[in-house]
Amino acid sequence: MNPKILVADDEPDVLNLVATNLRAAGFEVFQALDGPAALAAVREQSPSLLILDLMLPGMSGLEVCRALKADPATAALPILMLTAKAEEVDRIVGLELGAEDYVTKPFSPRELVLRVKNVLKRSTAKPESNGDRLVLGGIVIDRLRMEVTIGGQTVDFTATELKLLTLLMERRGRVQSREVLLNDVWGYESVIDTRTVDTHIRRLREKLGDAADCIETVRGFGYRIAE
Repeated sequence: MNPKILVADDEPDVLNLVATNLRAAGFEVFQALDGPAALAAVREQSPSLLILDLMLPGMSGLEVCRALKADPATAALPILMLTAKAEEVDRIVGLELGAEDYVTKPFSPRELVLRVKNVLKRSTAKPESNGDRLVLGGIVIDRLRMEVTIGGQTVDFTATELKLLTLLMERRGRVQSREVLLNDVWGYESVIDTRTVDTHIRRLREKLGDAADCIETVRGFGYRIAE
């Protein structure tokens, strides 16, 4: 079965461009022209990924994202946002709500397909195993279940957050630059907006709670998890 992709955008030209390129790459594509239709299509079609324009009529992309992440049945759905360059604040809010990635308009169809493949790869792949568990103080990553517990309590992480935390814990004590993290977690060979990394680190710290201090910021360079 080819992965299902739902594309939500109110511009028919954009919908057709995205759908054509995704179908050529082997995906099954569904379309929605507004926010309520996107929500309904997610529940009816159970897509593997949602490409979501932020400027949708009826219900904004951010509202759609918030509704999906608040529903346990759809909280794990990977979301790739389509944004205009002027929508930086909304883009950051979307990442903080749990979107996996974003593409700015105008965009390269080839880059969009690559981003889709990278997001799907992260959402389905299990962390490389050097043992079944990673442990740092009260933080435990169960590699087989793809589950994180903090102080014995299970905490929900997106696939990207889990991969980022796993990588930092595997490389504890070693500083990881934003560029290295973009390459090793997101799969990007060229530098894009490094605030993507900063936003996900902030989300990690929020979810880690009292254990957040284990992620150290190395000013002007990147991040590391302390030994």
